[in-house]
Amino acid sequence: MSIALRSAEVMLAADRASRALGIELRSAGPGTGEVTMVVRPDMANGWDICHGGLIATLADTAFAVACNSYGVLSLAAGFDITFLEPGQVGDHLLARAGERAVKGRTGVYDVTVFRLRPDGTPGDPIAEFRGRSRNVGRPILD
Repeated sequence: MSIALRSAEVMLAADRASRALGIELRSAGPGTGEVTMVVRPDMANGWDICHGGLIATLADTAFAVACNSYGVLSLAAGFDITFLEPGQVGDHLLARAGERAVKGRTGVYDVTVFRLRPDGTPGDPIAEFRGRSRNVGRPILD
């Protein structure tokens, strides 16, 4: 099993927030990560669309998988998100993260959130997220 996958599994096993939202790991590799989530009725805001904070949480989880993929603890230093379309109740969402740059202890990662088609392939993007990470130098794995 790869360091990226082992690191993601260790991190997500202790992530009660992601587990409560039903976020599931789809893949992890060096500088990359994919997670999925189904939008439930209790995730809808007052306009009956997926609460933007929950879409941000999905993207943040993919970002965490990617920036922790080298087996060293990295934390979010900040992020920005742009919503392109609303998520709807019943949507199956995919967040796909990729590393853009790492310099010293700082990393930059982009995440696209897609609505999955019935065949499981990504459809149009519904959000774009850019995260900034800070490597704290502590190993994730023993």
